[in-house]
Amino acid sequence: MIAAQILTLMDCYPKIYFACHTRHVQDQETHQRLSAHQASILDHLDELEPASMLTLAGHMGVTASTMSLTVDRLVRAGYVTRDRDALDARKVALRLNKDGARLKERKSVLDRELVAAMLGRMKPRDRSAGLAGLELLAKAAAEFVESRKFKELTHRIS
Repeated sequence: MIAAQILTLMDCYPKIYFACHTRHVQDQETHQRLSAHQASILDHLDELEPASMLTLAGHMGVTASTMSLTVDRLVRAGYVTRDRDALDARKVALRLNKDGARLKERKSVLDRELVAAMLGRMKPRDRSAGLAGLELLAKAAAEFVESRKFKELTHRIS
């Protein structure tokens, strides 16, 4: 039974994501547009804790040179700072600056207008049932992320 449910979720989630994901992110203050990939990099960075360029590239499944080119654009756009690691000058440490943190906080993986249009296609009863199911899945996801099993699995994968 759980195997069929796994397949159902794995089939449904990409359809919802494809229909409603943000294709680009526009900074409302500067009017700059970032690709979904650039915005995803911002999601992996922090203002205080530096991230290694090599670790980030590995995590995102790209080469260090590809990551470096994308990070260069984010640095020029004013969202990321790039410094040499204080303990090992061969390593590059990446951090969000104030504008990068602001943009990261305000953006969403899903486009509000696309979500509204999708939900508008549903009958009110179906919409309520679907959203109740998503709330249950989101609650399970939040609990799972805090679990030791999640940490074990994600450590093994990355």
